[in-house]
Amino acid sequence: MASYKELSVWQKSYQLTLDIYSATKKFPKEELFGLVSQMRRSAVSIPSNVAEGNGRFGRKDHLQFIRIAYGSGSELETQLLLSRDLKYVSEEEFKKLNILLDEVMRMLNKLASSLSKI
Repeated sequence: MASYKELSVWQKSYQLTLDIYSATKKFPKEELFGLVSQMRRSAVSIPSNVAEGNGRFGRKDHLQFIRIAYGSGSELETQLLLSRDLKYVSEEEFKKLNILLDEVMRMLNKLASSLSKI
């Protein structure tokens, strides 16, 4: 079994997490325990669940962790929209983050689909 670090979906979601941390450093201090905390937790959850799912021996368990990662991505998508609309991130930064998130979500969806068919 390959290391989770070799998975493209883990690598992209890990980079997304780093980018989210960087973006949220600029948020207002009053959001530290609100949107900043929520976005960081959602972002961290994606590569973490990909890694944990990859470490499971059963396909069903692996699939469940990929679904959890996908759900965290959906949460992050909503939080990114809020961040843009509240003007915490620029339109340019939003687009960059959203493109990467969309790519991760498509990869998770494809992985979940392939695990469901086995």
